Formats: sequence, structure tokens, C-alpha cells
Amino acid sequence: MYERWILPYLLDGACGIKAIRRQRQKVVPQAHGRVLEIGIGTGLNLEHYQRHRIRSLHGLDPSVAMHRLARKRMREAGLDVTLVPLSAESIPEPDHSFDTVVCTYTLCTIPDPVAALIEMRRVLKPEGQLLFCEHGQAPDRGVSRWQRRLNPLWRPMAGGCHLDRRIPELLDAAKFSIEQLDQMYLPGPRVLTYNYWGVAKPV
Repeated sequence: MYERWILPYLLDGACGIKAIRRQRQKVVPQAHGRVLEIGIGTGLNLEHYQRHRIRSLHGLDPSVAMHRLARKRMREAGLDVTLVPLSAESIPEPDHSFDTVVCTYTLCTIPDPVAALIEMRRVLKPEGQLLFCEHGQAPDRGVSRWQRRLNPLWRPMAGGCHLDRRIPELLDAAKFSIEQLDQMYLPGPRVLTYNYWGVAKPV
């Protein structure tokens, strides 16, 4: 009951705060062509897409409970989205299918993030782009220690979210070339708010 009726609304509220909306605005409008969004969740990115730049939009997310809210936001944004209720470790699309993959606040919860990123690279066209915005391991040693300590308590409450994933290292392990990378703390508790965002290309 928690995962079906409570968690989607908690995540929707937490991931829809002003600071995170600003982060989404930095990457999502760059999407173009045939687009795949990984972890579309409740559809919080939909308001940020530039409709005239999008040829088609597919949204992948294993949580069917979140699709209810995503469909509501689809109607509000005037976007036709194909929702796929699967995790990103196995994307049911042919090689080189997409111009853009969008991944925001999602790598923290995927059980095998490197396998998922390898799949994202597989379905991207050679000239395609991965637009990412994620929270992860903080650079300050004291903060990262607290992230590790809190992980066992945090993950069950937050849908499997890891506080300390090393986003650049995950991209490198999946053979992405990082073309642009920015990082900083957002307002709020430092164990939760260190953000990485930018653009990566398949190698």
C-alpha cells in the first residue's frame, strides 16, 4: 500500500520543489527528435519539453502507480507520450532508435545503473545525446560519510533511492563521453542535494 498509494505522492512533492524544477529546466528543453525519458515517474519533466522540437516521446518507468499522475500531466502539457512499464536495464527498442535520452533524478533508484546506462547508449543514435540531471555523492568527505550511513534507512522510505551514487563514474563505466558537466549543492540538507547535470554522448 505504501508503494502504490503513498510513495508516488511523496516523491511527486519532493521532486517537484522549486530548486529541482529549476534543475529540470536546465536540461529537458534541449531534448529533440525521437525522445526516450528514463524514469518518467509522475511526469514532472513534461512541462519543460519544447513541443516543436519533439517528434515522439516515450516514457519508461516500472511503477505503474506513478503513471496515473503522469497521464494527468500529459494532458496538461498537450503531449502524447507512450508509457512503458519497465525498468531501464532492458529497454524494448532497437539499437540507435532515439535522438535524445532524458534521465533526471532516476539513476539513484535503478538497481543496476551501469546496465541501464549501457542500454541507454545502445538505443541512442551515434550522434544522439543523453541529457542527465541527478543527485549523488557529495564531494565533502563528512557529507559523503553521512550519505553512506543514512543509505540503509533512506532507501526503503524513498523507493530504493541511493544518496551517494557517483554519477560521472557511472557514465564513464557505461562508455559515455561527458560533453558538459555542472555540479553544485542545491538549497537544503547537503546529504540530499548535491547535483550533477549535463550532456553525454555515446562513445
